[in-house]
Amino acid sequence: MRNLSKTALFCLLLLWMPTLWAADSGWLVRPQNDHAKVQIRAEPSADDKTRMLLSVQLEKGWKTYWRSPGEGGIAPVIAWATPLESVKWYWPVPQRFDVSGISTQGYHEQVILPIVISGQVPKILSGVLTLSTCSNVCILTDYPFSVDLSSAVSGEEQQQFEHDFAQAMGQVPIANALTQQIQAGFSHSEVQILAHRDEGWQQPELFFDTLDDVDLGKPIVSVQGAQLSVRVPATDGWGEGSADLNGKSLTMVITDEGLAQEATVTVGPALALPQSSTTFWSWVLMALVGGLILNLMPCVLPVLAMKLGSILQTEHQTRRQVRWQFLASSAGIVTSFWLLALLMSALRLGNHALGWGIQFQSPWFIGFMVLVTAIFTANLFGLFEIHLSSSLNTRIATPRVEKPGAHGMAGHFGQGVLATLLATPCSAPFLGTAVAFALAAPLPALWGIFTALGVGMSLPWLAVAAWPKLALCLPRPGRWMNHLRIGMGVLMLASSLWLLSLMTSHVGLQTVMVIAGILLLALLLAIGWRYGIRIAAIVSLIGVLLVGGLLLVGSLTADLWRKPLHDNIPWQPLTESAIKQALAEHKRVFVDVTADWCVTCKVNKIHVLMRDDVQLALQAPDVVALRGDWTRPSAEITEFLRSRGSVAIPFNQIYGPQQPQGIVLSPLLDRDVLLKVLADAKGNEK
Repeated sequence: MRNLSKTALFCLLLLWMPTLWAADSGWLVRPQNDHAKVQIRAEPSADDKTRMLLSVQLEKGWKTYWRSPGEGGIAPVIAWATPLESVKWYWPVPQRFDVSGISTQGYHEQVILPIVISGQVPKILSGVLTLSTCSNVCILTDYPFSVDLSSAVSGEEQQQFEHDFAQAMGQVPIANALTQQIQAGFSHSEVQILAHRDEGWQQPELFFDTLDDVDLGKPIVSVQGAQLSVRVPATDGWGEGSADLNGKSLTMVITDEGLAQEATVTVGPALALPQSSTTFWSWVLMALVGGLILNLMPCVLPVLAMKLGSILQTEHQTRRQVRWQFLASSAGIVTSFWLLALLMSALRLGNHALGWGIQFQSPWFIGFMVLVTAIFTANLFGLFEIHLSSSLNTRIATPRVEKPGAHGMAGHFGQGVLATLLATPCSAPFLGTAVAFALAAPLPALWGIFTALGVGMSLPWLAVAAWPKLALCLPRPGRWMNHLRIGMGVLMLASSLWLLSLMTSHVGLQTVMVIAGILLLALLLAIGWRYGIRIAAIVSLIGVLLVGGLLLVGSLTADLWRKPLHDNIPWQPLTESAIKQALAEHKRVFVDVTADWCVTCKVNKIHVLMRDDVQLALQAPDVVALRGDWTRPSAEITEFLRSRGSVAIPFNQIYGPQQPQGIVLSPLLDRDVLLKVLADAKGNEK
C-alpha cells in the first residue's frame, strides 16, 4: 500500500513539474516593486539556437530603458546561472524621455525584447534579470527566473510563441530601411549628422548608442525636403565639452513614418549643415512683438480696467508724476514676467510640466486670483483702502481718484502685476513660439525671453511714460470719473466671477455656486454698510433687473444663437495613436487642445468652431476630430504639445493624406484659413 502511495505521489509530481518548470516562467513580480512585472518564454530550435522573449509590463507613468539609456538610467541585464556561449539581444525602437534637461531613451507601459542564445544551453535555463524602472523615483529590481526547455509544449503554444517572436522582431530596426546616405561629423562638442531620403522626411527621430566617456543629449532635428540635418550636444561626464570624437564609430536608430533603421557611421570632421535662420535676437524680437500683441487679445477685458484705473489718476498731475506712475506700472508688468520665469525655472528643476498659463491649472492659484480681483473690485467700488503703514500711507490697492498724487506707487506697480497675471490665459501670435523656445533654452535665455515679453507688453505704458501728454489729454475731472470707477469695478467683478467659474473642474459646480453667492452677498452687505441700505437695495434691484433682462433677451433671441452654439462635432480623446490610425485609414484629422481657463480658446470656439460651415466640415465622414482638455495637468497633453514645439494653447493642427506631417494653425483661428487647410489636406479622390 505504501509503494502504491509513493507511485501515485511520483505521478502527481510528474504532472506538477511541467507547470513549475515550463517553457514559460509566468508573470514574475517582486514585493519591493509592484509597478512592474516580467515574463520569460524560451524555445530551442534545430539550428543550435534558443530563442527567448522577455516581456515587461509597467504601470502607467513608469518606464524602463533601452540598451543605451542616454544621460541616465540602467539598461536591463541578465546574470546567467550557467555561462552561455553567445547571447544576442534585439531591441525594439525606443522612445525619448526629457526631464529637466536630461534626455533618456527607453520604453513605457510594455515592451517585448527578443533574445537569441547560440550554442549549447542547459535544460533548465535560469538566471537573474535586473530591471530599472522609473517614474518620479527609480527602482532597481532583481527577478530570479527558471525556464525548463525540456518540457513538452503543445502545437498551439508553439505557434503562439512563433507568432509573438516574429511580431517582436518586426519592431526591431533593420539596415537600409530609410536611407543609405548618412554622414556624421564633429565640431565644438557637437555631433553633426546629415541623411538623405528621396521620399523626404516627415517626423524623424534619432536614438544613439552610448560612446565611451561621452554623453549625447537630445538631438536638434531640421528637415529641408529630402535632407535631414541633426545637431547633437556632446559632453563629458562632468557636463563639460567632450573630447574630439573624430574616427569613433557611432551607432544610431532613425525612425520616420513607422519605419526604423539602425546604422553605424564613422564620425569625421565638421559637416556643412544648413544654418539656422533664427538667432537668439530673432527670438527676442519675436518675444517683444508677442508681448505687445498680448495687449490686444480677448483677455484684455480684465486688463482694461487696470489700465483705465491708472489713466484716471493722471488728472491735474504734473508730467513727472504721470511718468513715474506709468513707469511703476511697467515695472509691475516686467516683474510679473520675472515671476513667471522664476516659476518656469522652478518647475524645470523640479521635473514638472512647463507651459504658458499652466498656473491656471492649480486651484490654489485660481483661488488666490479670485481673492485678489475681489479685493480690487471692493476697492474700485470705494468700500475700503489698504495702507502698508500709517506713516508711509502707501497703498497696495488702486489709489482713490479723489486723492491723486505720487503716494500710490505700490498701487500702480500692483496694477501691472495683476494685469499680466490676468492676461496669461491668452496666447497671442508669436508669443507661443517665443515661450516654446525659452522653455527649451538654457535658463539665462529663458529669463531673457521672458524679460522681452514683459517689455513688449509694457510698451503702451512706456509710451505714456515717455510722452505724459497722452495721459494728460483726458477731459476735466467731474462726476463722470466716479461713474467710470464703478464701471471698472463691474468689469473687475466679472473677472473675479469668471476666475471663480474655473474652480468648477476642481471643486464642483455646487461649491462654486455657494462661494459665488457668499461673495456677492458679502459685497452687497459691504455696500450697505458703506453707503447705506437704500443704495444696497438699488444695487440689488439693478442686479436682478440686469440678470432678468439678459435671460429675457436670451430667450427671445434663442433661435438666432442656439443653433450656432450647439456643438455637433463628434469629438474623440486626443492621442498620438488616434492620429496615426486616422492617417492609416486615409482620413483627415483636426486637433483642438483647449482649457476652461483659456480665453482665446473660448473666442475660437464661439467665432470659428461653432460656425455652421465649420461644424459641417468637421462632421465629414473622412474627418476625425480630436480634442485634448488641458484644464487640469495632463502629462499626455503636455508631451503632445512639447513634441510639436508648443507650450501654449489654444493649439490646433490639421493632418490628412496630403499633410501627413500636420499643419499648425494660428492661435487665433481664422474660419477661411481653417476650411482651406482642411480641404487641402484631403487626399485625391479615387
